[in-house]
Amino acid sequence: MLRRTTHLFSITAVISVIAVMLVFQSCESKDTGDVPAIYNRQQLPVLKSKAVSTLISDSGIISYKIIAEDWFIYDQTSPTYWSFEKGLFLEKFDRSFHVEAFISCDTAYYYDVNQIWELRGRVVAKNVKGETFKTSLLYWNQRERRFHSTRYMEIDGLEQDLSGYDFSSNESMTEYIIHKSKGAFPMTETEREVPMPTTQSDSVITPRQQ
Repeated sequence: MLRRTTHLFSITAVISVIAVMLVFQSCESKDTGDVPAIYNRQQLPVLKSKAVSTLISDSGIISYKIIAEDWFIYDQTSPTYWSFEKGLFLEKFDRSFHVEAFISCDTAYYYDVNQIWELRGRVVAKNVKGETFKTSLLYWNQRERRFHSTRYMEIDGLEQDLSGYDFSSNESMTEYIIHKSKGAFPMTETEREVPMPTTQSDSVITPRQQ
């Protein structure tokens, strides 16, 4: 049985730890003559971690929690990235440490230089409103604080259910647009008197303001 480890650190701290590890490993290889040479360093992670529960801070504030069965960091690839091959569960906190949203997926990659997450497989997300999002590919740009996906997306909302393509939203997934959409919408008595189009809409759909 794997032992779950818990860490608290910032992304900058991770980079610093990796740098120290690389220097240490370099010094060790000079002192011993029996260490075999590594000819394909790109395929080897600089850090391996199993059964991880990790808190990550952003600008000194705890913002994310990651739970994963395994976590590899590749520092010699172009671009460098983190790999979560066996799935990922991620929670995002607001400044009061309340869960603002969560995401789960079968496989995830984090490209640390550009601060972009690539979530694959059965991707499920839920926002603070209780709306659920399902797709097979979702990108999260932390630098721009945006989500987007070109794949088919289903949205199970409180007031409307949508499906379509070319999804884009803010970081909390509370303000979003989706193209080539179709779905069911609640209607008032006045709205029911207006004839509805019979063809699928290609317009952008935005959630109703509360």
